[in-house]
Amino acid sequence: MKEYRVKGLSCGNCAQMLEHQIQQLENGETAKLSFNSGKLLVDERVPLSEVKEILKTDGAYLVDESDHHDEHTEHDHDAHDHSHGNKKMYLMLGTSALLYALALTLDVQVAASTLILLYLTATAISGYTTFIRGLKNLLRLKFNIDTLMTIALIGAISIGEWKEATLVAILFGLNELLEGLGMEKARRSMESLLKVAPKEATKLENGNEITVPIAKLAVNDIVIVKPGEKIPSDGQVISGKSSVNEAAITGESLPVDKSEGDPVFGGSINNEGVLHIRIEKAYEDSSLAKILHLVEEAQETKTPTELFINKFAKYYTPLIMIVAALVMVVPPLLFDGDWSSWLYQGLAVLIVGCPCALILSSPIAIVSGIARNARNGILIKGGVFLEQLGKLDTLAFDKTGTLTKGEPYVEQTIVYDESKFFEVAAAIEKSSSHPLAKAIMKEMSRRGIEAKSADQIETVSGRGIVATYEGAKYWLGNEKSMGHLNIPETVQSSIQQLKEQGLTLVLVADDNQVLGMFGIADEIREESRSVITQLHRIGIKRTVMLTGDHHKTAEKVANAVGVSEYYSDLLPEDKVAKVKELADQGVVGMIGDGINDAPALATAQLGIAMGKGTDSAIETADIVLMQDHLGKLPEAVTVGRRVNRIIRFNIAVSLGLKLLALLLTIPGWLTLWIAILSDMGATIFVTLVSLTILIQKKNQP
Repeated sequence: MKEYRVKGLSCGNCAQMLEHQIQQLENGETAKLSFNSGKLLVDERVPLSEVKEILKTDGAYLVDESDHHDEHTEHDHDAHDHSHGNKKMYLMLGTSALLYALALTLDVQVAASTLILLYLTATAISGYTTFIRGLKNLLRLKFNIDTLMTIALIGAISIGEWKEATLVAILFGLNELLEGLGMEKARRSMESLLKVAPKEATKLENGNEITVPIAKLAVNDIVIVKPGEKIPSDGQVISGKSSVNEAAITGESLPVDKSEGDPVFGGSINNEGVLHIRIEKAYEDSSLAKILHLVEEAQETKTPTELFINKFAKYYTPLIMIVAALVMVVPPLLFDGDWSSWLYQGLAVLIVGCPCALILSSPIAIVSGIARNARNGILIKGGVFLEQLGKLDTLAFDKTGTLTKGEPYVEQTIVYDESKFFEVAAAIEKSSSHPLAKAIMKEMSRRGIEAKSADQIETVSGRGIVATYEGAKYWLGNEKSMGHLNIPETVQSSIQQLKEQGLTLVLVADDNQVLGMFGIADEIREESRSVITQLHRIGIKRTVMLTGDHHKTAEKVANAVGVSEYYSDLLPEDKVAKVKELADQGVVGMIGDGINDAPALATAQLGIAMGKGTDSAIETADIVLMQDHLGKLPEAVTVGRRVNRIIRFNIAVSLGLKLLALLLTIPGWLTLWIAILSDMGATIFVTLVSLTILIQKKNQP
């Protein structure tokens, strides 16, 4: 499949028809033409000349990326380009409007033939491309907006409605221009996200600095990133210190300090110091490349609402044509109506048959919603997931690494022998990489205790460690590792007390007694409680915590963060079963870290992963929070709900204005200019309302 950029698509409905025609070509069955992104995917075997001819019928054309579509090529097209910056279209519409104003001013002062000439010239200047396309479509019996407008123009001129025909041609041209501008604005917002990718990198080779395209970088290459430059791909700092802006990946504007050994993401910006970075991924495998690819793909997916609108539009236009024919013939034949008046009314009804505003109800809102969330570091893999996000009523959370940091810390200590307890614990845990050992060593560091080294360290699986320190033997681990002792009731009581608080215990003992114990907990994220509160406030009915931890730990975290319910002691398959059970009662989103929660994420109607760019998170979920916290989740849900609300509102406005125009035929009040204004008004309105999704106040999260 080859990808081409297409310009000049006049509307979503037209793009759909062009796609259908390209699919009829030999080997063209898999062709996809997206109005949202202005891109065409087509099999390389399909003759490009035939594709160009099909596009030309709607005034669209392929952009030659290799030549950057130079000006000469652009002027070779006989049809206007609806994209932003088309001076020719502005000039044509401006000239037509001036001629129309001149004709209105001279209405009673010049001969009728002069007025007709002015009106005809104005109509031809602004409407000739529509007229040519419409005639071609009429000969093929293909009925789209151009065909309807052409029939209406011919009919209006044939009954002497010169003034109305001219106004319709000008307004239709303006409508098409504004429609193109609206979609282009949403596309540009999306494209501005895609420009964050760096183009070149400074590679260190045999002591020399050479500039290479990022596509040429290989794993283990060393690159130098100076202040203000973009980091070319994912890697690790091998020397230098600086702060880095990771907004392109995470949406977080606050810089992150980096020094030797720290990971960095491609596309992030180095602020002040010079960094030497070892590349760990070729650019196409980097987090940024995957994000940009997924953001581009997200524009192509059609939501259930869009599919319904497109299906509805197929039947809507022929139905309006039948209604128009009935309006033209029934009143004169059955009720002695005036043929000329009812022919005029029928022509006006034809214009109401344009489904452009209706088809535009969804795509601009969807692209705007995806772009807005991507700007905040929230990666939504398609419009269908954005729509689903707006429908959520239940959110299930994994505990470890999601509501908590996934980093154990010492919450309580009970000491029976001050002189030995900390010193022995530090010596035994010093060389261990176990998460609980790291928590204990962090506590030792906080207390300023220097760790010496223990001897003959022996690990007993599932229990703890036996070690020798300064000639004496010591035990460190859970209660089961203290089997050599007769633990007194007071110590037993303390153990029970800490366990009831949901803490994990690490005891330290010698030959005779317990020296003390650590009560270790998984640190709750600072933002978890406020996020849960916000989610309830914006209408999420149920927040559910799912964890493999035991009941007391789960209860403690659930109470601390404020979830509405929790389930503990769950195996991965139990989480899947619980998500299925919740899905039977509402629309469920499951949030996890994208690594051990993959089955549950896949089972939920919407899988949401947090991961700060981890591959597994990006690949597993439908939505990825690129930060390593939940802070932006409520805003993502709010944007999803707003998009759904705006789409419903747009559909109501589009159909409502058309219904109102059709009702005006009953007393015979519908005019050609009211008909075109009903469609134009709806188009402008749904475009502007959809673009408001992109607006983000500076103080918003």
